[in-house]
Amino acid sequence: MVGRGELTESAWATIGPLLPRSGAGGGQWRDHRLVIDGILWKLRTGAPWRELLKRYGPWQTCADRLYRWRREGLWDRILTHVQTKSDAVGELVWEVSIDSSTARAHQHASGARRRRSRADETSNCLDCQGAS
Repeated sequence: MVGRGELTESAWATIGPLLPRSGAGGGQWRDHRLVIDGILWKLRTGAPWRELLKRYGPWQTCADRLYRWRREGLWDRILTHVQTKSDAVGELVWEVSIDSSTARAHQHASGARRRRSRADETSNCLDCQGAS
């Protein structure tokens, strides 16, 4: 049974072959799937590393693997592989989101008069009356 937010069997079948072989760096590594589930849990919850659930193993192992694989570019390769594979079979939907934020002008820029003031209408100034 897969826990909430953990890798499914199909997701593991996709990314498992892309991971380095256990023991390639010397000793026996902790199971990649458990470590990745631990990394996903940490990233999903935003909890500190030291609060990582015991079932994922030592927090240092998960943190070390996250940082090492990031330096080696493994996460980028996994993302590229998954995107390419999903796009090829039509599972990937590319969406563009446009932000509707506004930019405010200076406070004096917002109060331009739409019509002439009384002072301008009663003035004898030719420039104020719009004469040329």
